[in-house]
Order: sequence, then C-alpha cells, then structure tokens
Amino acid sequence: MPRNMSFAMTTDQIKDGTKTVTRRLGWSFLKPFTDIWAVEKAMGLKKGEKIKRLRLLHVVSVRREPLNAITKDDCIKEGFPEFEPEDFVKMFCDHYGCTPDVLVNRIEFIYLS
Repeated sequence: MPRNMSFAMTTDQIKDGTKTVTRRLGWSFLKPFTDIWAVEKAMGLKKGEKIKRLRLLHVVSVRREPLNAITKDDCIKEGFPEFEPEDFVKMFCDHYGCTPDVLVNRIEFIYLS
C-alpha cells in the first residue's frame, strides 16, 4: 500500500501535472521505484475529515542536496516557473523555518494516475 505524501502548498500543481519534483526535509527513507499517494493534507485533519488523494506518483530518483543548490529548471519542475532559485529558497525557508544551506531530499516522480 503506497504511503501518503502531503502537497498542501502545491495542490494545484499536482492536479494539473506541472510538478515533477519535490523537496522535503524528511522522507530520507524513500527509494526510487516506490509509489506514493499525493494527498491534499496528511496531518492536522479535523475530526471527521478524511485524507483527500490527488494522484498516484512513482518515484524515479531521490538524492540529498543543499536547498540552495536548486536551479531554475528545478523551480519549473517544482511547479513554480515564475520563480528564480532565490525566490524558491526564500519561500521554503520562510515556510519551514530553515536556512538556505539545509540538506533536503530532492524527490523526482512521474504520474501514474
């Protein structure tokens, strides 16, 4: 059974298929060839609220790298074609309270559904 991965900040990009890479502070156990469910929200659900599955993903690569190693091409793959790398790093750091040189897991995937 595939695990659930939250895409609360990029739900629209998952729905329209423009996101093919995600960066995570966790998920270091994830391996290529793993299937995962992209979900709207996985934690902090209110009583009676259910997980809303968006699409089934197939992981093609996972690697660790500094957040600030992101390229313009990866900003596009992250679903933010209008961002420069500095914009993405700022957004990520503001949201997660980390520094630009934090090591993240870069996860690349394709859509199965």
